[in-house]
Amino acid sequence: MNILERIKSIQLKNCKIGVIGLGYVGLPLAVEKAKVGFEVVGFDIQQSRVELVNQGINYIGDVLDIELLTLVNEGKIEATTDYSRMADLDVVTICVPTPLDEYQQPDISYVKNSAKEVAKYLHPGMLVVLESTTYPGTTEEVLKPILESTGLVCGTDFYLAYSPERVDPGNKQFNTKNTPKVVGGITPQCTEVAAALYEQVLEGQVHKVSSPAVAEMEKILENTFRNINIALANEMAILCDRMGIDVWEVIDAAKTKPYGFMAFYPGPGLGGHCIPIDPWYLTWKAREYNYHTRLIEIAGEINNSMPEFVVERIGHLLNEEAKPIKYSNVLLLGVAYKKDIDDFRESPVLDIISMLEKKGAKVQFSDTHISEFSYRGQTYKGTSLTEDVLSNADIVVITTDHSEFDYKMIGENAKLIFDTRNAMKKIPVAHKLYRL
Repeated sequence: MNILERIKSIQLKNCKIGVIGLGYVGLPLAVEKAKVGFEVVGFDIQQSRVELVNQGINYIGDVLDIELLTLVNEGKIEATTDYSRMADLDVVTICVPTPLDEYQQPDISYVKNSAKEVAKYLHPGMLVVLESTTYPGTTEEVLKPILESTGLVCGTDFYLAYSPERVDPGNKQFNTKNTPKVVGGITPQCTEVAAALYEQVLEGQVHKVSSPAVAEMEKILENTFRNINIALANEMAILCDRMGIDVWEVIDAAKTKPYGFMAFYPGPGLGGHCIPIDPWYLTWKAREYNYHTRLIEIAGEINNSMPEFVVERIGHLLNEEAKPIKYSNVLLLGVAYKKDIDDFRESPVLDIISMLEKKGAKVQFSDTHISEFSYRGQTYKGTSLTEDVLSNADIVVITTDHSEFDYKMIGENAKLIFDTRNAMKKIPVAHKLYRL
């Protein structure tokens, strides 16, 4: 099948599409592809996810329950752990995790294993797209050799491209469907075929770049930009605290400038699977070129230090009340790494809990999206947020500013509030309130 035939088949929705990895990126992408008429097969190594999808049961916040159930009932989406099903597919997108190992180096074993599975069933005319965030060079240096080990030639026999995921869990304005997409193929033909796919699926603009490396670097730049600017906001918060200046008022004042300033906000630390992790891919890759990414690493150090800073502030505030951290009742509001989601991956609140417990505090948490979670072999169960729970806490720490929290009740009943998210900005407080 030549390039024109492949593009035509995509435009006519005659292709069967596979999505490897049914998590926060893969499942929403699979749903969007099925909604426009493609037949989609999802692959995942977790049997529990496969069973949920095949029952039409949604577990991702950015997917509508009724949409998944309808698509499953219509036979547009199914899930499996059987990778031999790829033999019947025309397109495969890889959306698997790319974590860091214990040495802060990229672990692309999931990407490699996925590529090896695809290679077993690679056939002429197939399009393979990597969406997992990774370091520049992964598509060409890792995937291409694995796929070409079959004897098929990239750009001639099959098509290979990189298109970074741009998922922002909980974002009410931008989602998988309407967020612009960047696409870079190994060859111009690869780019054209991959772009044709996304043009059929998404409403957002498809922006073509000259190579996978450009697309890979673009994704790293996006999250490094946010990482560094959040680090600046966090450093300003630390300095403002020492100087007795309200950092939130400072940022609000700076926002009045109509150019040259973009507001970023401090917090208890970074979480999620992107901003705290992605910049380290580039730091690792830069060593290959004898370059030390100083700014990125300093930003990481600042952001990683915020949980400790929060615990220090908790200790100081309790001390003002003539109470030590040890044996004090500390109520944390929110475990998720950002508001209005149930994702606690890399959440700074986990470190805050560990540090407080090591100091002997009695820690409770309440989260409107997370009823319980496991961390380092221990299970934590949340508590309902009531007037009694609030009034019995020696300090209430707002660590995630969920919209569902009753901030009026919090302000009326908490004896001492430490707000790390500025959630109480316009809320009357009966007793004492301190902000980050």
